[in-house]
Amino acid sequence: MQSEKSFVNWFRDSSPYIHAHRNKTFVISLGGEAVQADDFDHHVHDIALLNSLGIRLVLVHGIRPQIDQRLNNLNAPAFFHKNLRITDDLALQCVKEAAGLVRVEIEALLSMGLSNSPMAGSSLKVVSGNYVIAKPIGVIDGIDYCHTGEVRRIDSAAIHQQLDQHTVVLISPIGYSPSGEVFNLSAEQVATAVSVALKAEKLILLTEHNCCNPESGEHIRQMTTDETAHFLQQHQDISALIRLPLKAAIQSCQAGIERVHLINRHIDGALLQELFSRDGIGTLISSVPFEVLRSAKLEDIGGILELIKPLEQQGILVKRSREKIEMEITDYIVLERDGLIIACAAFHAYEQDYFGAIACLAVHENYQGASRGQRLLNYIYQKATQLKLKELFVLSTQTMHWFIERGFISSDIKSLPEQLKSLYNPQRNSKVLCKDIK
Repeated sequence: MQSEKSFVNWFRDSSPYIHAHRNKTFVISLGGEAVQADDFDHHVHDIALLNSLGIRLVLVHGIRPQIDQRLNNLNAPAFFHKNLRITDDLALQCVKEAAGLVRVEIEALLSMGLSNSPMAGSSLKVVSGNYVIAKPIGVIDGIDYCHTGEVRRIDSAAIHQQLDQHTVVLISPIGYSPSGEVFNLSAEQVATAVSVALKAEKLILLTEHNCCNPESGEHIRQMTTDETAHFLQQHQDISALIRLPLKAAIQSCQAGIERVHLINRHIDGALLQELFSRDGIGTLISSVPFEVLRSAKLEDIGGILELIKPLEQQGILVKRSREKIEMEITDYIVLERDGLIIACAAFHAYEQDYFGAIACLAVHENYQGASRGQRLLNYIYQKATQLKLKELFVLSTQTMHWFIERGFISSDIKSLPEQLKSLYNPQRNSKVLCKDIK
């Protein structure tokens, strides 16, 4: 029974993301290691599910281990410079073979429709093509990269045409020149260029392991592009398996992609957990902070009501109507996380009498214990100081100690300004707390 309830709650909680992601374009980058893994079919099943939910998908796959394996079979060395393969004639032949085989394997998995498999009834359509126009890298540091190239442009119009037909577009890390030459490309560079050209809402990079702080080993859940650049500068010896995706994330965000996700491909259901849960499971890179503290807008009223409803039912907060919140919306402050209101507070300033009142301070139960309430309070302190207020008042029934720990002192009804006395409800018997503003 408990597991059924957990499933129902998870499914309900995922609904805002299902609505938000529908008809959006996501570019997913799969390394060659992921493609040859035994559990790769799990990712394919999740990709098919994303497609069925109306998400426009472009898949970019890598082939590095497959190329290395073919060169090894030929007893031929693999040459790299600055983490880029030097693609001579023999290596180019291996690139073509690897790309063709991997593409066919992915198409085969995406075409499954057995009644006893997760792909049953999916009837998913996949298309590949010459969407990537490339040019040679040339000679760098005296090193001739031969057939290694870089993206020149992406035929975004042709890709959009396929996406409009609800087709999944599959792209190999190979580019073609107008003269008919073939170039071996970096999968991360291709994924970045495709996401930028399509103006995709998300770029998703499946990585070999979590993005962690090398010093503490702690999983990094989110960073801005500035923080990511600083992280790479601090840890220059970090593995290329994480450094390259992070660089791709920075480049994509700087070019206008709102969100880039790094997800450990070894975690079963990682795509679903990242895209359809509040906290996700990977590392989110964005140009702006993931959580934003700001003044409330009319569009936030629904989120505020949803947040405070459980606290009203418990008697912690006094009930507020939608109309009342709408009338006082300019007094509200919200903490927004990925489009969801996870904390709020109301700050009523009485400038002529030099005091303010704090009301409706609430933090979602899933996000408590991380100083979010303190962030709201600090914001209120700053605003009160700017308005040159002298006192702050709080009426509380169950959270007195939280405020007392932050410098508020117990008082009585007599100390309340007349404007607040008229609003006092004796039936609630709220405690009066106040604090001087310095």
